[in-house]
Amino acid sequence: MKKELRLIQERNRKVEADKAWETSRTRRLIIAGITYCTAVVFLWIISAPQPFLTALVPTLGFLLSTLTLPFFKRWWIKKTNKK
Repeated sequence: MKKELRLIQERNRKVEADKAWETSRTRRLIIAGITYCTAVVFLWIISAPQPFLTALVPTLGFLLSTLTLPFFKRWWIKKTNKK
């Protein structure tokens, strides 16, 4: 019984850590950095004008989407729980 309880507590700690990572600013900034670098390289390869400036578009799009999703999540939960 104690072993099962310990396993459940360990699993809960892992799930909580995963959730914290998924919603962390660090994760968002890392993904934004990777998005920016990938876009710059792609735009540079295809000789697009101003690749460093143009690469900000998908990066900012990603960051804006992560800011609006919590709002929509709360709205959806409220809407769904009313039923």
